[in-house]
Amino acid sequence: MSKRKSYIAILLLLLASIAVLLVWNNRYLSTLEGAAADFAVYDTASVTKIFLADLDTNTVLLERKAKGWVLNGKYNAHPRKVDQILTTMYRIRVRNPVSLASHANVVGRLASIGVKVEVYQNIHRINLFDRIKLFPREKRTKVYYVGDVTKDNLGTYMLREGADQAFVTYLPGFRGFVMTRYTPVEDDWRDHTIFNKNLADIKSVTLEFNEEPYQSFRIENVGKHSYKLIRTADQFEVPAYDTLRVLNFLTAFHDVRFESLLTNSLPPKRQDSIINSPFMHRLTLVTHQGDTQQLTTYRKLVYYENIGLSIEDAEEDFDRLYGLLDNGKDLVLLQYFTFDNLLRPVIYYELGGPAM
Repeated sequence: MSKRKSYIAILLLLLASIAVLLVWNNRYLSTLEGAAADFAVYDTASVTKIFLADLDTNTVLLERKAKGWVLNGKYNAHPRKVDQILTTMYRIRVRNPVSLASHANVVGRLASIGVKVEVYQNIHRINLFDRIKLFPREKRTKVYYVGDVTKDNLGTYMLREGADQAFVTYLPGFRGFVMTRYTPVEDDWRDHTIFNKNLADIKSVTLEFNEEPYQSFRIENVGKHSYKLIRTADQFEVPAYDTLRVLNFLTAFHDVRFESLLTNSLPPKRQDSIINSPFMHRLTLVTHQGDTQQLTTYRKLVYYENIGLSIEDAEEDFDRLYGLLDNGKDLVLLQYFTFDNLLRPVIYYELGGPAM
């Protein structure tokens, strides 16, 4: 046999071996994914509810509604957080089964610190080739537990409910672990939106300055593209104002968000101290539909205990301030970077007013 024929024979044998290996591997992974390792949700558009819970009584229920996702039946859920968990559920893959030597320890950890995940989807009793779908109903399609990270920090332990085998999962192309994406803490899922109104929605906006009341004002919509600027200290209607500045102010309410929620992270006494201190600003927005939203801001001091100062020596934080939402319960952290353009005094809007 010539050398050429020998090379061809060896090449064919090598290709055949690779083909056998790929077929075996595909069947192996298919078997895994079809049984205890079936964690992925390939049709995320059909997901109607996601339930998350841990042993510390933290529970989160995300429900898909006509206007978006709702958190625990009372808050708007953070859209990007919901998109992230749906993407994770779609892309999650099994890397390998947990080894026999460490299996008992991994399962024990899952039982103590794992997050229980329940996925509900709209499925159809009759589904012909994904073209004819009849009789939809909601069904719980997956229940599994998400654990902590592997030693290489690249995988996450997961276990299907009722399964005997735990697995290491990963996201292709992502270096890290995914447990934090399944957080069962309600605050982690809260939408950070404070104001989200279009210019056409706004009937009036009032800004009060507690320490400089003569700078307080109200802007009222009195007709199509027509507004009044009123200095509220004496109810004086400013005869001439900078139209562009007024419109920039009103359009800024389209997307205003807080940085973080403090209601459940700051001690109650600290919160009471903040809320009972003199406020700085109060923003009140009224829509043409009669809805009212209000935000009250408070000065934030540099946390004196961290730097060994008494509270009398604490300095003002010029990057952040506190805010109390209009439900009167939620204390939030705000950034001046976001709010500077909403907290300018009436003189700024008067014709020829100073730049700020």
